[in-house]
Amino acid sequence: MRTILQILAKYSNFLVFILLEVVAFLLFVTNNPYPRSRMMTTTNGWVAWQVSQVKDIESYFHLRTVNNELAQENALLRDSLTRLLQWQEQATEQGLAFPDLPYEYSHLQLRYIPARVVHLSRHLSRPFLTINKGARDSIAVGMGVRSKDGVVGIVTTVSEHYSLVMPLFHRLSRLSCRLSLSRQIGTLVWTGGSLRNVELQDVATHIEVHEGDRIETSGLTVAFPAGIPVGTVTHVDVQPGATYYKIQVQPTTDFERLDYVQVITNALATEQNELNERMD
Repeated sequence: MRTILQILAKYSNFLVFILLEVVAFLLFVTNNPYPRSRMMTTTNGWVAWQVSQVKDIESYFHLRTVNNELAQENALLRDSLTRLLQWQEQATEQGLAFPDLPYEYSHLQLRYIPARVVHLSRHLSRPFLTINKGARDSIAVGMGVRSKDGVVGIVTTVSEHYSLVMPLFHRLSRLSCRLSLSRQIGTLVWTGGSLRNVELQDVATHIEVHEGDRIETSGLTVAFPAGIPVGTVTHVDVQPGATYYKIQVQPTTDFERLDYVQVITNALATEQNELNERMD
């Protein structure tokens, strides 16, 4: 203990100098927008890199589970392709014209960029996901993000190597969805609390809705094509005299276990957004 005190006394001037330098630097960064912004970007990038390294180690021990999921998904895709080819063959034998593929597939309007979640922030005021793809991977603000199970969120911030995604459980999240059976359109919002507590609003009470009904994207949001799974109705409530339901929805995406995602790129997104702005 005496030795430590002697060392502190000997280098006290130098330690005070270092302390003052740190204080001055913090004051400079805090009171100037540009340095503060650069500092936050650098810090977020460093944290994301650190978390990415940890995730790499964790993923090594989950390779068997990931391989099983990939095998199941490949089997489903192969089965879908087989049925499509059989349908085409039967149509040809019967002399029927095989319908053309939708525009977005025949012209490759939509593409999917695989990415990995390296961080999940559960902060109630600003929850977000960090993925390991950024501007150099052609990621841009406004792109939709989905998992193998359904919708995840929308890209809000992009750096060179990473991107921030606003998930469904965000107070600013508004997603146009529809009931799979009736095709009735509503707006999905997060009502606070649990990560899995979202609500489908703006559905009139004359529409038939039941627990267990599936919710999917409507296609009215540029970030997502129609038909992507969003969630399942868990509770339907009607207040006396109300004209709209209160529909509780459980998202199909399990954010607690989210690992790999796909970023949806829409080649016509700019054109669609410009046209929407003109109409607004």
